[in-house]
Amino acid sequence: MATYKKRGGRPKTKVEQQTKLEEDSATAEVFNTLDEGANKAEQWVADNQKYIFGVIGLIALGILGYLAYQTYVQEPKEAKAMNEMFQAQNYWEQAMTATENDSLFNLALKGGNGQYGFEEIISKYGGTDAGNMARYYAGIAYLQTGDYRKAIESLDGFSATDEILAPQAKGGIGDAFAALGEFGDALNYYKQAADLNTNDYTTPKYLLKAGKAAIESGNYSEAAQLLARIKENFPDSPFVDEAQIFLGQAEAMQ
Repeated sequence: MATYKKRGGRPKTKVEQQTKLEEDSATAEVFNTLDEGANKAEQWVADNQKYIFGVIGLIALGILGYLAYQTYVQEPKEAKAMNEMFQAQNYWEQAMTATENDSLFNLALKGGNGQYGFEEIISKYGGTDAGNMARYYAGIAYLQTGDYRKAIESLDGFSATDEILAPQAKGGIGDAFAALGEFGDALNYYKQAADLNTNDYTTPKYLLKAGKAAIESGNYSEAAQLLARIKENFPDSPFVDEAQIFLGQAEAMQ
């Protein structure tokens, strides 16, 4: 190794001197380039500082505006919507356990005693969590009273990640399509409901409904596959005995 490569070493031959000059020149060029780039950047910032500060200001205003909206508009609106929905929810819960329940479901939907029903909650507070829940409640109420198209529309607009409510909303849409005799669509939604959040209740429940819808739509092979999943994956489910009956039917019709 040449001695000038060591710390403090100096080039001795002309070749070494030339190499050293070239290396120094390349290093200087790199630093000059970096200096030029830094100068250009500084100049660009200086020339555009009004624009830069304007953008920063707009971003800050946007953040402050969002926080103010959440604090002074959205949160009070959420609280008011929940309060307004209390009576409608009460009617709905009574209807779910009553024998004669159409009038209670209608009160839940339309309102009563000067209180809003779910339809009004959805209309006035659609962008709130309460408005979203009102779509679920309304969808089930429409389903129970035979207004299947409205049930589909309302449940389709409901958004949830809850392990039980989310599958039940999809399953409710499947029930509405099945009641309309549209078993292909019912099958699609039942399968979504079964696979949305796998658990020991809603998954076998909607696999059974999917199997029945597949039989009704003539998809016997798919029906057998769906129904077999209940026995294989959920042998302790309360739906397993009924699934076995329809599984035998599906296999016999293939």
